[in-house]
Amino acid sequence: MIIGIDASALPPRPVGAGNYIIHLVRSLAALKSEGEFIVFAQASRQELIALPEDSTCRWVIVPDMKPAVRLVWEQTMFPRLVDKSGVELLHSLHYTRPIRLPCASVVTFHDMTFFLYPRLHTRPKRIFFRLAMQISARGADALIADSESTRQDAIRLLGIPPQKIYTALLGVDEAYRPISDLRALEAVQLKYGLPEDFILYVGMVEPRKNLPLLIRAFRKLMDLGTDTHLVIAGRLGWMYANVLQLIDTLGVKDRVSLIGYVPTQDLPLVYNLASIFVYPTLYEGFGLPALEAMACGVPVVTTEVSSLPEIVGDAGILVPANDETALTRAIQSVLTDRALSQRLAILGPERASQFTWERTAQQTLQVYRDVLRAD
Repeated sequence: MIIGIDASALPPRPVGAGNYIIHLVRSLAALKSEGEFIVFAQASRQELIALPEDSTCRWVIVPDMKPAVRLVWEQTMFPRLVDKSGVELLHSLHYTRPIRLPCASVVTFHDMTFFLYPRLHTRPKRIFFRLAMQISARGADALIADSESTRQDAIRLLGIPPQKIYTALLGVDEAYRPISDLRALEAVQLKYGLPEDFILYVGMVEPRKNLPLLIRAFRKLMDLGTDTHLVIAGRLGWMYANVLQLIDTLGVKDRVSLIGYVPTQDLPLVYNLASIFVYPTLYEGFGLPALEAMACGVPVVTTEVSSLPEIVGDAGILVPANDETALTRAIQSVLTDRALSQRLAILGPERASQFTWERTAQQTLQVYRDVLRAD
């Protein structure tokens, strides 16, 4: 098999789907398989993927492009590049694929928010991606979903035949683990100005993540006498001003820290420093931050929506979405009940160990085999 991996959508500061691109490429490259892999990537992203020097993967470097330009390039220049490269199957890793291709095609859908929660995206994105995903669903030989929840949503919303779409659960990098290196922990604590005790959120600051719910719950905890802080780690997305305004309005500014994007080398240490990880999201195609926190032995409280029950299982506390009282009580329970906190700290790494990028790669490779065998 000659497999093309389209990694051209990888952003300069990867989160979520970007981490999927990096780890899937690395894990496929590490497999001893019958496949030959050709990776299409922008020049500046090659270092992010960072394949070992002895890797047998072949790189095809494409121009550095802004996202909108890349989408135009994908439909115009990319098909000719694919044809020239001689691939038998192209795996598009981020929702969209060239409409016309000279080979078989697999596309990964990370979530279905463009259909389920269109208001949570900018208007151009929701118009474009709804159409592009419908085209991908019709044109691809097979589709891959990050979770069974996303798979079922795709089947229901797009009318995809169940046999055409596969589930390949994501994994967690080995760097996410309980860390006892005090010097490293202290260095990261100083670097980001982290308090001694804090509630942690990791992810984009955007409407889908439902941060106002967490901030209101945090205000209630303060009113109840809980002496802690809230740390928000992640880039500011769209409509972030509402979050900043609520922090001011509720008078919690001196207790809330927005530390911005945290690079991969520091993030496991930030998780380890937290007392609890809280993820109040409205919908997740997978929910990598919850898995990363569990792997680090940090007690997790999140919402019982979409994929999160199949990821977290009984290793964290699940609360109804938008239930401020339930979220407040769950956080307070973890912060005050030492036995509960310790139990979750043990269950988290055990649960997370079931999710490996090697398994993701093996499941993905099987999709390639099925498609090419059918051809």
